[in-house]
Amino acid sequence: MSERIRQLIEDLGRTETHLHHRDCLLTWEQSDADLKALLLATEIFEELYRANCDARLFRGGLAVSLFRDKSTRTRFSFASAASLLGLSLMDLDETKTQVAHGETVRETAAMISFLTEAIGIRDDLFIGEGHEYMVEVASSLDEAYEQGVLPQRPAVVNLQCDRDHPTQSLADLMHLQKTFGSLEALKGKKLAMTWAYSPSYGKPLSVPQGIVNLMTRFGMNVVLAHPEGYDLMPDTAARAEQQAEGSGGSFELVHSMEEAFADADVVYPKSWAPFHVMEKRTRLLRAGQGDKMDQLEKEAVANNARFKQWECTEELMATTRQGEGLYMHCLPADITGVSCEEGEVAASVFDRYRTATYHEAEHKPYVMAAMILLSRFSNPARVLLRALERGAERRLSS
Repeated sequence: MSERIRQLIEDLGRTETHLHHRDCLLTWEQSDADLKALLLATEIFEELYRANCDARLFRGGLAVSLFRDKSTRTRFSFASAASLLGLSLMDLDETKTQVAHGETVRETAAMISFLTEAIGIRDDLFIGEGHEYMVEVASSLDEAYEQGVLPQRPAVVNLQCDRDHPTQSLADLMHLQKTFGSLEALKGKKLAMTWAYSPSYGKPLSVPQGIVNLMTRFGMNVVLAHPEGYDLMPDTAARAEQQAEGSGGSFELVHSMEEAFADADVVYPKSWAPFHVMEKRTRLLRAGQGDKMDQLEKEAVANNARFKQWECTEELMATTRQGEGLYMHCLPADITGVSCEEGEVAASVFDRYRTATYHEAEHKPYVMAAMILLSRFSNPARVLLRALERGAERRLSS
């Protein structure tokens, strides 16, 4: 096991990255080398954990989390990543801080960062605001560090914004790499990222946007499918097409779930709200017109109901490559007859792939640890090698 880990660390050392003192906000801002380095570091942390090796790279310091939306997997994954690295977790509840009394983003960012190594932010509810908020936090940290207020500049980790969900999409990419054997093996594989029916209307766009903008980087033939009117953010398709052209893959937009599933190696049926609905939702809330939200929700839910046939069924799965296409989901899925009357996926399909989706999710803590590692250390391979050679047990043997 240690030889395998040592080889991975050597591979990481040969990978030229530019993530030191940079934040992990959008995957399409990272180079191919940066993404491969993140995957290598993710795998190293996974192997260190399985080998019962103490991977703590910090002897103190904070990891601060700020969740502006509900979360299970991402919240616990960030806490796990902090613990793995030796950091203490502090969850920032804005209702219990001076933010509730008007404290500015610039001031808050500096005040929570004196002994902080990483700040994880989830801000996916408002189109045109989530990513911008993270950029403002990052800019505030730059200013405080440059003026000598902060002894170190914490890394900002995007735990999901309105544009992208990089920790999820990179965990998904790791899952695909493990399933098919390598990144190279993904070239030419067909991935169907499709809308699926949900009885709720406000699901973010960031997962499908993240998937089509990451998987096209690795030569996959990505098909995006959704009903007419369920468009993603305007620049998504153009970026995916450009990236597919550069990687030797392809990108196609269709309005048929059946067409997307046909001969697919991977299917990812996931509901999201139309871009124009999320735009209107943001405008109403920011204008103090919350009283109009009920009507917007009724209209959106009614529109969703027109497309209940967009469900991942056994019949559709049978049309995938040799009837054995890989089902993926970021979880929680809307499971027909289980979590809702009618939903994204048939119960029999989900049950068959339940363990696979859990394996898909298990990579997230290590992805987050990898982001912190590459941002905070100029020579991450050397630091990981020291942790390996230290030989300390994570859990003492009995």
